[in-house]
Amino acid sequence: MIRSLSAIFCVLVLLAGAAVFEYFYVDKAFEDFHTELFYLYEKADEERANYEDARAVQSSWEVRKERLQVFLPHNDVTRVDNTLSEAVRLIAEENYSLALPKLEILLHLAETFPNTYRPTPANIF
Repeated sequence: MIRSLSAIFCVLVLLAGAAVFEYFYVDKAFEDFHTELFYLYEKADEERANYEDARAVQSSWEVRKERLQVFLPHNDVTRVDNTLSEAVRLIAEENYSLALPKLEILLHLAETFPNTYRPTPANIF
């Protein structure tokens, strides 16, 4: 009986540790991504952004995405991929008025995604 309880306790501690690690890992990744998006948004708002700036953010996301796919659902990754691709194309065409809303969507996603992975009772149950 004591062995079973200690095994259950160890498993619960491991699961809690994994959940906390997942949250901090995803939070840090999206915090950095949000910063990059914010600088791109500012440049696009001032109409100074170019294809290379947007492509650099997209390349950064591609690298980050490879590590985050373990934690993120495929639909969330696809949503960011599609919106970012549209923003890159619009910036390349210097269509800043249409690129800004796309970047705002990405900024919002980068802010809200980590909260969906926070180990809270609402996210667990």
